Amino acid sequence: MAEKSTHRKDFLSCHVCSETFRDPVSLSCSHSFCSSCLQKFWEQDKNKQVEQTYNEVIEHSKKQLLSTERQIRAEFNKLHQFLREEEESRLAALREEEEQKGRTISREMKMIEEQISSLSDSISAVEEELQKHSVPFLSSYKATQSRAQSSLSDPQLLSGALIDVAKHLGNLSFRVWEKIKEKLHFSPVILDPNTANPCLCLSDDLTSVRRGDTKQQLPDNPERNTEYVNVLGSEGFSSGKHSWEVEVGDHPDWSVGLVKKSADRKEKRLASPKYGFWCFIYRSGKYTNGNNQTVRVKKSLQRIRVQLDYDRGEVSFYNPEDMTHICTHRHTFTEKLFPYFSVGKSGDTKTCDIKICQ
Repeated sequence: MAEKSTHRKDFLSCHVCSETFRDPVSLSCSHSFCSSCLQKFWEQDKNKQVEQTYNEVIEHSKKQLLSTERQIRAEFNKLHQFLREEEESRLAALREEEEQKGRTISREMKMIEEQISSLSDSISAVEEELQKHSVPFLSSYKATQSRAQSSLSDPQLLSGALIDVAKHLGNLSFRVWEKIKEKLHFSPVILDPNTANPCLCLSDDLTSVRRGDTKQQLPDNPERNTEYVNVLGSEGFSSGKHSWEVEVGDHPDWSVGLVKKSADRKEKRLASPKYGFWCFIYRSGKYTNGNNQTVRVKKSLQRIRVQLDYDRGEVSFYNPEDMTHICTHRHTFTEKLFPYFSVGKSGDTKTCDIKICQ
């Protein structure tokens, strides 16, 4: 009897507090607990999950620090290398001008020396004639007189013999900056890696994205898209007109457009205006507007121009090749919008990345 009593007591006891059930709750696994004990356990478990996420964030932040530092150094090394090469190029041009001017002056000096030598020979000849007796001197007087006359003009200092200092130093910094601008490119949209789904890989300059082969270990921070392979732009818009172009090539699965800031990033939601997505989509060989409506185009699109007029409430898409209009979403926007990109698997197509054009 004592054994049966003990068994009955265990059956009526909560496995958390070991007391008789108070407001018992049964789970799908057939185990029962006190409602308050179960609630407390869930809260503790949740706090464990939050702590783990923060630890993941800390570790990822350290990796971001090292990676970003490396890329910053790499970019500045490129600039330093350009400046060093530009410095050497301009110093070489300065030395070349000095050598060229020196060669020109040397030629002029050589000509003058030759003229002086010729004149010295003439003087010596006349002096020799003067040493002769009067009769021979008089008989050759006209020839001597002609020889004594010189047609040489006084030597003149060569114009432009000095180095053109103004050419080398004038607006030097500005001219170097203009050359830097020719080499650098500006991207109208920069991708935000903190919003990228773990299956996506971003380029170092954050202007292109592709679907990776494996899922990365990234912290589940609030900004990150976890259910769909999406990534957002780093800068949002709450007024004005904005536009950018996206190169999609022959990629078979993509979506581009804009999404409102408050759109759910953790649950499964269709990329449609109903859920705050205003997109243009290519999937399964056809183009759609996000409302599951097919969009007809004359030929396969290689680039897409996304155009936002926030104040008029319009998100439009164009073929930038001839600015043919594709489709337009209309809505009264009430919050910040972010550029939106979704990338599926590329398969065996040539294009793996979709890229924001510079």
